[in-house]
Amino acid sequence: MSIQNDIYSVFATAQAIKGPSPDESSGLDENTNTTMPSEPREERGHSISEDVGPVLEATPDSSPHYPELPSDMDLQTSPKEEQSSDTSDDDSDASSASESDIVRPWLQPEHISLPAVAISAFTEMGQEESSITVPLQQVYTGRKPVISSRVADTPCATLGVQGLLDLLNTTLGTSYGLGTQSLSSLLEECITKKYDVGMAYSRLRRIWYTDNWSTIRDQVWEWKEQDREMRRRALVGNRIVQPYLDPRRVWDLYSNRVVPWWFTGMCWGMRGRVRAISHAWMDEKDRVAVWTPINGHEWPVPIPKDADLNLVGGRGEDMRPEEWKLDVPTIGSVYWGNRVVIYLSELGRPLTLKEGDLDSDRSWFRRAWTLQEVGYYNRLIGGDTPDGPMHVEPIDEDGNYETKLLTRFHRQLKSTHRMSTFETLESMQNRVSTNPVDKVAGLAFRLNPDWIPAYYEDEYLEDAWTALVNSMDVLVRGQLFLGCPEPGNAGTKWRSSWDQIMTKPLSEGVYTQIEVVWDEEMNEDWCDVEYIEKGLVAGIGCCGRGLSTWRIDC
Repeated sequence: MSIQNDIYSVFATAQAIKGPSPDESSGLDENTNTTMPSEPREERGHSISEDVGPVLEATPDSSPHYPELPSDMDLQTSPKEEQSSDTSDDDSDASSASESDIVRPWLQPEHISLPAVAISAFTEMGQEESSITVPLQQVYTGRKPVISSRVADTPCATLGVQGLLDLLNTTLGTSYGLGTQSLSSLLEECITKKYDVGMAYSRLRRIWYTDNWSTIRDQVWEWKEQDREMRRRALVGNRIVQPYLDPRRVWDLYSNRVVPWWFTGMCWGMRGRVRAISHAWMDEKDRVAVWTPINGHEWPVPIPKDADLNLVGGRGEDMRPEEWKLDVPTIGSVYWGNRVVIYLSELGRPLTLKEGDLDSDRSWFRRAWTLQEVGYYNRLIGGDTPDGPMHVEPIDEDGNYETKLLTRFHRQLKSTHRMSTFETLESMQNRVSTNPVDKVAGLAFRLNPDWIPAYYEDEYLEDAWTALVNSMDVLVRGQLFLGCPEPGNAGTKWRSSWDQIMTKPLSEGVYTQIEVVWDEEMNEDWCDVEYIEKGLVAGIGCCGRGLSTWRIDC
């Protein structure tokens, strides 16, 4: 287990309703957050992804209630309306927060040195380090402010206000006192709301280095309102006009608790420091839904039946259709432009390869949603072991390996990195999904859309495909036009229907600057191109006839 420069990780699971299905996750820098996909995973120590750092889970399933912040920070009323004159000597000496503080969290002051931390599989799970086959999951030692599961599970009431403050001061290298009324009230609310230390820590750590506790509620409120407004503006009618959304929730691995994305204080420009996590899903018969303190027991989490898990984040099964419309189609934004960690053998588990793995419906290479999670730039294979398939060398210059299985594995992995439009469509032909319409939605971020259609789980496939084509960039539509091997058999003729895309051989690829424009008002497609009316074509004849000449009349 390793905590590099990250604080949070995010799981964006593209499971639609009934059962979990595959998707994503990530982690951030020392003073920032991260994003990753969600899926059942085996607990390894402190739920910290390998050489990525602490991981957060961004679940597109926004459950109806976020774990609450202390009361004044609830959404019903603005803290500015409730705030009392809670100024003290400590507060009055603090300078007012700058505008930039509202945009992102306060960084750890340079003069603060954090204490050394040691987290191991043995101290967390009672497992000998030698039994953990992934080296980076065995132990973490360093100065990242990670708390153990034992500490995280401790009720705040057990420590009391002073004890909770002492623990936070020790963990974060500060020396605050109870004389600051605003801080004291926050600590007291953690007790009255029956938080455990992990829940309290996840909510206080990002604001702990503020220079003005008296204004902290207003500033956190600002983050919350900005997030709400961002999501409100993103969905206009039945289309998502701002596809590149932040995840709703993140999993803070320093506290091992789920927090709303807005509470991280991160802005769009900081997402480049995030690592998204993509992973394969365990078969339904091998997992079980459990309730866990990591998300405040708010929704059940699917985990492996044989996993020793009591702390793991996941996604709820009570996602509402209104939330799906926005959250499910935009899962790909977590991976777009970010570095991706890919767990090919289920989240957190060692990478293994045996006969039948690549053909399984649970294979990472065969799930519809993972097509948009492959990573466009730098990517890392999670669960890597010294004797795993990633360390096998090819036996020739053609990229062959000692077995057909290894050769196929490496070729498939390489082929997913960058794909043309038709390679992307062809790849989806061989993939599976819980809902048929998921295959259409899973193509969105690979086909360069200007906007994204809203997600409806029971939508007719041809309607979903037409909506996606209408949203595409005009040049991608031009490729569909010139690469169409035969007239479309459902509605428009200029491009293939969804059934043809999924069942017919596709073009090997077309490079074109032709733009096919969709006139939304008239619901018509058109392009403006030059063409040859008449011409003579001379070439090599067939059937041994030598040179031949053809006349073309257009």
